[in-house]
Amino acid sequence: MAIDESRPFKPINIAVLTVSDTRTAETDTSGDILAGRVEAAGHHLAARTIVKDDAQILAEQFDRWINDPNIDAVVSTGGTGLTGRDVTPEAFTLIEGARDIPGFGELFRWLSYKTIGTSTVQSRACAIVGRGTYLFALPGSNGAVKDGWDGILAEQLDSRNRPCNFVELMPRLTET
Repeated sequence: MAIDESRPFKPINIAVLTVSDTRTAETDTSGDILAGRVEAAGHHLAARTIVKDDAQILAEQFDRWINDPNIDAVVSTGGTGLTGRDVTPEAFTLIEGARDIPGFGELFRWLSYKTIGTSTVQSRACAIVGRGTYLFALPGSNGAVKDGWDGILAEQLDSRNRPCNFVELMPRLTET
């Protein structure tokens, strides 16, 4: 990461969503790790919730946050595997006007390969821009959340990162 200290850090508002049928506020360790990293980086934890593995319910929650002017990005954890209950990528397809960020999933799996080897092929980590709001879907394990935040999001959500970053694009995400 090339941080340009002459540039100001611009904190953004990030919502954290855990996708799970079984986790509770007390057992959501991946959500805790992610929320802690968001705040430690200097960003604002704008919202946090747990939603069950249901594509329509997830899409409705994503839409609520996309429509909230106080939320710039959403990072979810869980629901990116291969089983029938893993539907976070499918929920993304229900977001009207969404645009894929294909490099996110590719880079995540490359980084994850260094940690878990070929098991990374079981991850459908992905990202989209939904009507001006970034949405990132990470797997539900603690290690995957660390890989995704530390290896990608910490840099790309830092306005000082050079040569470019997601934050500097935010004012132009809804251009036509």
